[in-house]
Amino acid sequence: MIRFSLTCEHEHEFEAWFRSNDDFDTQRKRGFVECPSCGSREVGKALMAPAVSTGRKQEKMALAMGEAQRRAMAELKALSQKMRENADYVGDKFAEEARKIHFGESETRGIYGEATLEEAKSLAEDGVSFMPLPVFPDDRN
Repeated sequence: MIRFSLTCEHEHEFEAWFRSNDDFDTQRKRGFVECPSCGSREVGKALMAPAVSTGRKQEKMALAMGEAQRRAMAELKALSQKMRENADYVGDKFAEEARKIHFGESETRGIYGEATLEEAKSLAEDGVSFMPLPVFPDDRN
């Protein structure tokens, strides 16, 4: 499979996977490739940086982002930071505290922390509203 960076006639940038270059050409000609932002079928390949795998597990491939993606990433980072600044960190007690708030056993307030997949599924089954906060590469350095 090959990941192509694509752009439409309205300069929306997006990515899609194809079996080969010929597969992309065939699907585009048949009208199967369309922009997810505006639905345009006037789609072409954008300039891409090659992703070369060195075989080392710790190496990560670079993702070339267009200006729209960079703006969206910056906005998402700012929103995530604002949510953390305006909520109480409860660590690995997130599921327990979220459930207490939901059932009125603790004061209503914004919280964030960690939860296992099982805990998150259980919260959702109980009707507790929550959402995952993204962790960005810069957050782990």
